[in-house]
Amino acid sequence: MSPPGSRRSVGSDTGSSRSPEAAALHRLRSTLARIKAELELAEADGTSPPVGRLLEDLEEAFSLLSVAEEAGEPAPQVLIVDDDGRLAEITAKGLRRLGFDARASGSLRGLRAAEVMVLDLGVLDALAEAELAEIRVARPIIVTGAADQASRALAARVNATDYLVKPVDLEELRAAILRRTRT
Repeated sequence: MSPPGSRRSVGSDTGSSRSPEAAALHRLRSTLARIKAELELAEADGTSPPVGRLLEDLEEAFSLLSVAEEAGEPAPQVLIVDDDGRLAEITAKGLRRLGFDARASGSLRGLRAAEVMVLDLGVLDALAEAELAEIRVARPIIVTGAADQASRALAARVNATDYLVKPVDLEELRAAILRRTRT
C-alpha cells in the first residue's frame, strides 16, 4: 500500500459539475505537483527518489493529458447512410454514446464540412454517376453484409477508406472513423 498522500486517496468525483476536460486537467495538475514534491523531497533529504512510484505517476499524468486533449477536441461529425433506416439510427445512437456527432439517413444527401460518411454498400445500387463521384470525394467507410470480391471491388471504386462487414462492432467502427478523421 502506498504511504498516505502519495497516491490519489480521493475519488475523481468531487461533486462539481466540471467538464471532463476541466476535471482531467485538475487531476493532471495534482499528479504533476505530487511528482514535483517527491523529487524535491528526495533532493532535500539526499535520497534517491522513489523511481517506481514516479513512473506510475508519470503514466497517470500522460493518461490524464490524453483525456484532457480528447475532451477539448470537437466531436467528429458522422453521417450513417443505410437503406435500413432503423439500423442507421441505432448505429448513429451508438456512435453518439461514444462521443460522435452522428446522424442517420436512409438515402444519400450532401455532407457537412469535415463529416465522415459511413455507407452501406446496398445504397450504391440506386445512384447515378454524379452521386457516385460525390461519394468518391467523400472517401466513405463501407459497412455492408457482403463479403465477396465484387463488393470489395465496388468499395475500392468509391474510394472507401475502410470495409467493415456487418454486424459491425461499434468499437471497430469508432476506430475506422478516427482513422478516417486523421487522413
